[in-house]
Amino acid sequence: MSRRFFVAMLGFALALFLMPQVSLAEEDHIAEAITHTKQAIDHGKQGHADVLETHADAALIHAEAGEKAKANPHTEEAITHLKQAIDEGKKGNAQMATTHAEAALTHLEQVK
Repeated sequence: MSRRFFVAMLGFALALFLMPQVSLAEEDHIAEAITHTKQAIDHGKQGHADVLETHADAALIHAEAGEKAKANPHTEEAITHLKQAIDEGKKGNAQMATTHAEAALTHLEQVK
C-alpha cells in the first residue's frame, strides 16, 4: 500500500510541477508571435515583402503552437490573417501583406 501511495503522490507532484509550464508555454508562443508580427509589419511598411513573409511565417508557427496549447478565437483569426500576409508577401504585395499582418497583430494582442 505504501508503494502505491508513493507512486500516486509522485505522479501528482509531477503533474503539479508541469501544469504551470503548459500555461506559460502558450503565453510565450503568443508573445513570440506578436514580436515576429511587429517585425513583419515594420518590414512591410518599408516595402520588403520577402522579409515580411519570413517574419509572418515565424509568427504563424508560434501562433499555431499557442492555439494548440490553448484554443482561442482571436488566435484562430490571427492565424488566418498571418496566412494571408504570407500569401501576399509571396506575391510581392507588401502593402496588402502589411494590412493582414496588422490585423493579425490586433487579434494576437487580444489573446490572454
